[in-house]
Amino acid sequence: MPENHIREMGIAVIQTEAKSISDLVPRIDKQFVKACQLMLACKGRIVVTGMGKSGHIANKIAATLASTGTPAFFMHPGEASHGDLGMITPHDVVVALSNSGSTEEILSIVPLIKRLGVPLISMTGTPQSELAQESDIHLDVSVEKEACPLGLAPTASTTASLAMGDALAVALLDRRGFTEQDFAKSHPGGRLGRRLLLHIQDIMQTGDDIPVVPADATLSQTVLEMSRVGIGMTAITNSANEVLGIFTDGDLRRVIDDKLDLHESLIGDLMTRNCTTVKANVLAAEGLEIMQRKRISALLVTDEDNQLVGALNMHSLLRAGVA
Repeated sequence: MPENHIREMGIAVIQTEAKSISDLVPRIDKQFVKACQLMLACKGRIVVTGMGKSGHIANKIAATLASTGTPAFFMHPGEASHGDLGMITPHDVVVALSNSGSTEEILSIVPLIKRLGVPLISMTGTPQSELAQESDIHLDVSVEKEACPLGLAPTASTTASLAMGDALAVALLDRRGFTEQDFAKSHPGGRLGRRLLLHIQDIMQTGDDIPVVPADATLSQTVLEMSRVGIGMTAITNSANEVLGIFTDGDLRRVIDDKLDLHESLIGDLMTRNCTTVKANVLAAEGLEIMQRKRISALLVTDEDNQLVGALNMHSLLRAGVA
């Protein structure tokens, strides 16, 4: 197959599917608003169901709803007739996907859904279909044609259904006032979750793992302390454990160039005074921003009285998955 033909086929698919989505715009109408209102008023969960390729899309829609503040789960319509229908409670709302609107596995459970008094929202490509007519609310996701040149494989139709599902989920998210922090709570294992939930106190080194020397320590004693902990710096404190300054690997390289006496030079004369510190309750992501903005690789953590309580460096943030 010539390369140009392959490229043209790919472009045609994208154009067809893009049109299937743009055609949905006028269908974000009163029915769409009613569907959102029904889902917002739901005291239970949104049960999303679909068979075959529509089932895969339904599963994704359920996952998107659940991760954006609308409790939801996917129910396989084939399994529903064999016991899984017990997942549905009278407080739920069912969203059924079927391009034809005549999927046997879904139609077989519609009477049971109605018997429970559960509202039914359908998304089909056939507004006159049996499923559409039996639904409390119908969302039209019909497409002019599939992207498949044979007109057989669900392509544009599944894309349109997915887009409509995303439209519902995001409209609900906005109406609920769902925030980044809310999203992070349902994604604690992801990078966004770590950035929004992890605090400095969760990753900083404490106790004996904090490198610290007094101001009258010699340069050689300071180097030994830095080597003991191995985070590329040490804090300098007074007898009250208040931070006086910091001394880093970069500072050490500079003083070596100056050929200072390791055993006679006092660290109080070499440290960086008025160094950048951070509080333990600050988000780790904010600590990263401070490091990047100030072009430093380590931070001392202090309390409200400027007493040293912790230390961290860029590697701490990398290990935590924040950087």
